[in-house]
Amino acid sequence: MASRIIFFIVGFLVWCLLNWKPNYQEIIIGVIAAAGVAYLTGDLFTTRPALFKNPRRYIWILYYIPLFLWECLKANLDIAIRIIRPSCPIYPGIVKVKTSLKTDIALTCLANSITLTPGTLTVDIDKEKRILYVHWINVKSKDTEKATEIIVKRFEKILTKIFE
Repeated sequence: MASRIIFFIVGFLVWCLLNWKPNYQEIIIGVIAAAGVAYLTGDLFTTRPALFKNPRRYIWILYYIPLFLWECLKANLDIAIRIIRPSCPIYPGIVKVKTSLKTDIALTCLANSITLTPGTLTVDIDKEKRILYVHWINVKSKDTEKATEIIVKRFEKILTKIFE
């Protein structure tokens, strides 16, 4: 039940931020939509809802958003340069990266962050071994440790503080 309440609150806040018009009709629709989604799927995303009572986690989320947007901007510029200048080398390949994240939601958030950053795409996750297979448009290193440092570490440090 607690996970559904937390999911409702987060869903309603996201609804309010996306609509940006604080009138009573939008608020009523937001409450109905957030309640419906929380009722149907609230227990799927949060297995330990007590973790989200800690306000420091929300501060880390607020820190993560601009970091993620900055990484996306850098990756977009890199891809744009590769498109504009065909002479720029491209070395595509699939690399194996390790993560210390353990929970499903943390792994999912990491995989989505990697996939949403242009030039990388999470292909598969081995939850037991905590390994992600990532298609990388410009493989800088085939070494697992070095690839992990380049692709995963920037997100993983903060996601650990948010989800674990």
